[in-house]
Amino acid sequence: MTASWRKSSAVAALLVAACCAVPAAAATTTAAVAASVNKPLVISRVADLSFGTILLSAATNFTASVSIGQNGVFTCPATLTCTGATSPATYNVQGSKQSPVQINVPPSMTLTGPYGTITMTTSAPSSLVLANSGFPGTDFNIGGTLTLTNATPDGLYTGTFAVTADYQ
Repeated sequence: MTASWRKSSAVAALLVAACCAVPAAAATTTAAVAASVNKPLVISRVADLSFGTILLSAATNFTASVSIGQNGVFTCPATLTCTGATSPATYNVQGSKQSPVQINVPPSMTLTGPYGTITMTTSAPSSLVLANSGFPGTDFNIGGTLTLTNATPDGLYTGTFAVTADYQ
């Protein structure tokens, strides 16, 4: 009976240990949660870029640049005659107040005229911070530079360029 008792005691001890075992302590940590919710960006054209009318020099050999800065300052060298209204292109972007917005404009574009093309280099802000939320939005300007020579054919030169805005 001793052997049987030992077996019974051992089985009982195993059952008690399995049933009443203390689990290991669980590890716990926390995680922060954040969500930035923004209004959708809306971009619209307010005004087109205009160089006005440019009269080429009578000189037989020249190269000259005409430019409109983002600030609206128009530069016409003395070798050319420039008349008419000039203005940078103006755009408006609306979204969430105090949000930084990246502005993307191609560095140059081609203007097409009746007898040739002219390349315009653009001048635009790379980013801005929205001053308010939604309407009235924040305006920004895009300027440009044209380089003309005595070989530039006369005529009306036109073109378009894409402007995109994206939250940074």
